[in-house]
Amino acid sequence: MKHLTFRQITKLQKTYGVDAVQESINNGGCWKMEGSAGRFAMSCLDSGVCMLPIQPKFDYYGNRVPSRNDLKQGTKGTFQNSVNFWNRILDGEMDAIEWLEETFGCVENQQS
Repeated sequence: MKHLTFRQITKLQKTYGVDAVQESINNGGCWKMEGSAGRFAMSCLDSGVCMLPIQPKFDYYGNRVPSRNDLKQGTKGTFQNSVNFWNRILDGEMDAIEWLEETFGCVENQQS
């Protein structure tokens, strides 16, 4: 398993077209939209496609959304969870690739 850096993960997110979701999580916008946007963001955090930002955010109702550093390492929303997911992509693990393809319409081997 390769130790990926934050920069490498953001490059992979851009390559696979998921950078807009990460940006909406980073700026907190997804937590202020309709419920389906937040649920989709949570799905991306659960899988490891995306990670929470360093600073906490607040949702539409004023509830605090934790930062990735507030959480136990390796759990959903953390940097390590994203490292784990993107390593699975780089290793060609079909479950992870199929999740990206089904969710985002990504095509395997798009990375450069």
